[in-house]
Amino acid sequence: MLVEFRVKNFRSLRDEQVLSLVASKDKTLQDTHTLATGLKAAPSLLCSAAVYGANASGKSNLIKALQYMRGVVMESATVIQPSQTYDKLQQFRLDSESAGQPTEFEVTFILDGVRYQYGFSMTKQRIVREHLLVYKAFKPQRWFERHLDADTGKDVYEFGPGLKGSKNLWEGATRPNALFLSMAVQLNSDALRPVFDWFAKRLVIFNEQAQLNPQVSIQMIKKAEGRKQLCDFLTAADISISDIELVTRKVVGQGIKIDLATGKQEVGPFEDEVSELKFHHATSNGKAVFDLADESSGTRNLLFLTGPILDILDKGLTLVVDELDTSLHTHLVQALVRLFHRPEVNTGGAQLIFTTHDTTLLDTYGLFRRDQIWFVEKKKDQSSELYGLVEFGPRKNEALERRYLQGRYGAIPIIGDLIGAQH
Repeated sequence: MLVEFRVKNFRSLRDEQVLSLVASKDKTLQDTHTLATGLKAAPSLLCSAAVYGANASGKSNLIKALQYMRGVVMESATVIQPSQTYDKLQQFRLDSESAGQPTEFEVTFILDGVRYQYGFSMTKQRIVREHLLVYKAFKPQRWFERHLDADTGKDVYEFGPGLKGSKNLWEGATRPNALFLSMAVQLNSDALRPVFDWFAKRLVIFNEQAQLNPQVSIQMIKKAEGRKQLCDFLTAADISISDIELVTRKVVGQGIKIDLATGKQEVGPFEDEVSELKFHHATSNGKAVFDLADESSGTRNLLFLTGPILDILDKGLTLVVDELDTSLHTHLVQALVRLFHRPEVNTGGAQLIFTTHDTTLLDTYGLFRRDQIWFVEKKKDQSSELYGLVEFGPRKNEALERRYLQGRYGAIPIIGDLIGAQH
């Protein structure tokens, strides 16, 4: 479970921004919308969080920041080469001071009852700081800390007694542009493996840079139980799909066949298998079968999103989605969000974090607690600020959508000058 994400000096997120999933002391919807941790520091966490803001406000940058951190963890020890730089890293470039400062990332999460706090700072050239705190008791254990010595240009490491294993070997193998965490896991650190695996296996991100993989839903369709789950959800979403069929047929085409053993090439017609989805629709007036291309983009998006979400709920993962409402009716978005708020469905402690422009969700009865709503606003200096609705102390029955659209909470586009310029 994600507790908190911090980022500083990444794209428009110039100053440190903190997204917290720690539930407030408000008892509203506590049994359905929060997850008990058993820890005194954060007794309960939120099952979901929605982030609002105008276009170009920085909402997507918050998702990209977490995605970039995940990418560095997963690739710095294996994909990144010794002399390679992080060219796609973008600091805030609209003031000279920030442009020359490192980018900072930190996540806090709970795994198997243990709280981990891991973070690092980096430039395009190298990692400049890295640390890991582990809370096996209330007092944290500092497993390792690494920082760049400006005088010698070398990394300095400090290790705590909690980290077991070949620490000197891992330190020696860690390049300036690689994370110690990633290199140690590459060299078989059992102690650090859970931290690495949280990024690699328990954090799922969907945005323009990481599109939905239809194969998750397609694999579910191949099994009777999975197909029933998908059809039941689509039916509950008022889409008249009674069944989904995966039809495999043989096609003949021209091509070149190469025998890898001999290198011999053969040109000619070859048979291949192609799988197609068929959607069975049933209404009171009749039945029909449609191809995937015949379905609306909303139905396709819902189908390919529902499969991964059902898998995430089953495994108790953290899902982060940029613009969840794309091509989906507001009622479908509500249905997807409510899955994370149903304890009988969300048995693994899964979480959903998403950005959206759908303001109708704000006043949907029972959909959110007040501490689940966040805003991102672009300031005059073009830096982005993230803040929670709870900072405004809204009343329990406050008309959140109306007050948001009136600008009471900020984070809306200022279009008055544009309208005036047209007259």
